[in-house]
Amino acid sequence: MAGEVCSYEMVYILRPDLDEGERRNKIGKIQQVIESEGGQVQGTDEWGPRILAYEIDHFREGYYVLVTFSLPAERVRSVEGRFAMDDALLRYQIVRMDGGG
Repeated sequence: MAGEVCSYEMVYILRPDLDEGERRNKIGKIQQVIESEGGQVQGTDEWGPRILAYEIDHFREGYYVLVTFSLPAERVRSVEGRFAMDDALLRYQIVRMDGGG
């Protein structure tokens, strides 16, 4: 359905070598990307530094963040494409929360 707005959760891992200011800026930029694609962020929960299960880009630790948001379904791929180009993001995963498929 065109224009359908769905609920999502995204967990992402930031590089651990970002200082506090860079990390705050990056978290704000992630929110801006979602909003620029027509989404609305409901909340951001910083889980903080955690040991990774395996090394990613020579890092053994990452800074975890959970963000909940709504977004038109057809804009998810665009958001993912923009996140894929961001070197500060080690990994991210977006999951649809309202049961649609």
